[in-house]
Amino acid sequence: MTTLETVKNAYPGALVWQFGDSPQLADELAQRVLSGLKTATCCSRVAWQEEFARGEAPSEGSDNIILSGSGQPLCVIRTVRTQRIRFCDVTEALARKEGEGDLSLAHWREGHKRYFEREGTYSEVMELIFEEFELIAVC
Repeated sequence: MTTLETVKNAYPGALVWQFGDSPQLADELAQRVLSGLKTATCCSRVAWQEEFARGEAPSEGSDNIILSGSGQPLCVIRTVRTQRIRFCDVTEALARKEGEGDLSLAHWREGHKRYFEREGTYSEVMELIFEEFELIAVC
């Protein structure tokens, strides 16, 4: 098994994080990245500002080490594009890139509404940071 330190040495400056808000969701979404189904993610602008106020945020060309729910490195992704978009303006094509459920916009809206409600940030007009990425290494 590859250690986080080994991956950090191979990708200096890479951000380290996991998807979702639970170990189970982190594992599920990371597996979708590894399968090639998930090529994008998003977060609320509020969470983005809180998370990255302390340091560098993902931007075009940045590397990200993705962890499993137990904190083990699974893969490295490279950000290819970020955009700000309101929840209500997410398109079917963007929802499909998140690779979740049946890949429909309806599924995306329902799942993300629940997620953002848990986070305490949900609004139909809330601003999201939508990040598209490519898988560059499997750990």
